[in-house]
Amino acid sequence: MKKEARDTRRDRIGLLDFGRAALSLLPGAGRSLWATLKVYALTRDRRQSIGSVLEQQAERLPDKDCLLFEGQRWTYRDFNAWVNRIAQVLQQHGVGSGDTVGLLIENRPELLACVAAVVKLGAVAGLLNPTQRGAVLRHSLVAIQPRLMVIGGGCVQALHSAVPERPADVPWLWAGPGPLPADCIDLPQACQQASTANPPGTGAIRAGSPCCFIFTSGTTGLPKASVMTHQRWLRSGYGMGQAAMRMTPDDVFYCPLPFHHNNALTVCWSAVLTTGATLAMARKFSASGFWSDVRATHATAFVYIGELCRYLLNQPPCAQDREHTVRVMIGNGLRPEIWDAFQQRFGIRHICEFYGSSEGNLVFINAFGLPRTAGFTPLPYAIVAFDTDLERPVRDAHGLMRRVGVGETGLLITEVSAAHPFDGYTDAESTEAKLLHDVFAPGDVWINSGDLVREQGLRHIAFVDRVGDTFRWKGENVATTEVERAFDGLPRVAQASVYGVTVPGADGRAGMAALVMQPGAALDGRALAQHLGAALPAYAVPRFLRITAAPASTGTFKLRKVEFKQQGFDPATVQDPLYVLLDRHRGYEPLTAAIHRRIVSGAVRV
Repeated sequence: MKKEARDTRRDRIGLLDFGRAALSLLPGAGRSLWATLKVYALTRDRRQSIGSVLEQQAERLPDKDCLLFEGQRWTYRDFNAWVNRIAQVLQQHGVGSGDTVGLLIENRPELLACVAAVVKLGAVAGLLNPTQRGAVLRHSLVAIQPRLMVIGGGCVQALHSAVPERPADVPWLWAGPGPLPADCIDLPQACQQASTANPPGTGAIRAGSPCCFIFTSGTTGLPKASVMTHQRWLRSGYGMGQAAMRMTPDDVFYCPLPFHHNNALTVCWSAVLTTGATLAMARKFSASGFWSDVRATHATAFVYIGELCRYLLNQPPCAQDREHTVRVMIGNGLRPEIWDAFQQRFGIRHICEFYGSSEGNLVFINAFGLPRTAGFTPLPYAIVAFDTDLERPVRDAHGLMRRVGVGETGLLITEVSAAHPFDGYTDAESTEAKLLHDVFAPGDVWINSGDLVREQGLRHIAFVDRVGDTFRWKGENVATTEVERAFDGLPRVAQASVYGVTVPGADGRAGMAALVMQPGAALDGRALAQHLGAALPAYAVPRFLRITAAPASTGTFKLRKVEFKQQGFDPATVQDPLYVLLDRHRGYEPLTAAIHRRIVSGAVRV
């Protein structure tokens, strides 16, 4: 494995670091211990669910604010009643235990109310990404096979791009706002006549039952629907919300992230619901308006991804940077190079970085508030030697893998057992593709996380990078094969290979496509940008192009990708013609040395 340059301050976590952090957390340790016990007590067979917890909080804290959104408020009593009305309407349209309800709704309270209504019936909420279009969204719909669809304002065109006409056997319910589409049923109107009583079957739902399908991109290409259970969702609330963040009903949790992803839906909302706190929901993230929203809602916590923190840090400093009530923030991807600067500028005592995945069976949590670490886990894991050139774990002469030492980087894998099962995806092939067999002993089974991490000691890790054909950009996982598929059939392009490249000052990797053009064909940068913009979500459209004459040495371009990723997009070192997408209306334009300097300096963002 190649040696890497790294910040030695975060290579290791020692007993002294651990001890200091533990002492600072002694106040309230009893509450954290009790929450940890609840994590382990919540077995798959136990009768407990998201819906039953909501009902308990509505009875315990009826007049407490449950949800805030753009000046509107819902108490726990009001929100639970709204959810019950929706649940009855869904029942009237045939939704029952085990059915899937597709939810294509932007960040609005209607989305959370619909999720809660679906899971109260023992059904499964399919969280569809409202930025998806066409074939990608159609694939997602096929993956979850919805019994019914609920559509929100602004999402009708997206749905029609994937399904031009409503299937006769799949009702479409309109959640609003806006005018009622001709092929939809008016859900708000139907709810007016519905009962506010709790559905009778909610108390019988077992924790191990599926509650949500959350889509994640992977190395196989199109989005995959990972299975979330009530058990994992509630354990997140107990472990992260109560044990790590120490939230109480007095807390207000601000969330500007999309709720079709786990950081918002699972990490944030589960912490709120299990503690009886208040959720302050934003329609979308705004760097300029973030702290104003935090102050207006009196937020004591917020959820982040690394890009969000960098955007906030790039805002001009002001005298009010520390004028807020936030005591803790939780999320992932906060890069070590900005960690200290962010914490010092905004005066937030506890950064609760974590590591986890939608489909995985463990999570690391920085419950002790240590700097520049993704945290601690008591669950079984291993970090094994990984060949970055061949993009696979190293096996010895006996076919077994080797654990790396403290301070070293390797592939994170997690053990599959009866105590720590792998819920996987909706299709068996994708589930099996995530598994590694005969890792340390014949017959053992481990989950391949697809992530390179650094072993820091005392069961702490630091995230390093994604491996394989998936990279992260704008907070989203981008599957290279999905993007490559968007080039298929273009008459001017003979071959496309997509990979992620590092952009200075940006988190994640920006998409770059190496194109082999058809003989005599020239690049039409505007037409290509329009095509890709219509075929892909905005975050998946490649920011850079490289026109190369050399075809791939293999049918998958795999070997060249490693080389091309290392070369990046610097016209001073790359001999092939380079293009950049700065304006979707102008399309791809030549990447000159002057533009490159402006991108590297941060004057221009891609």
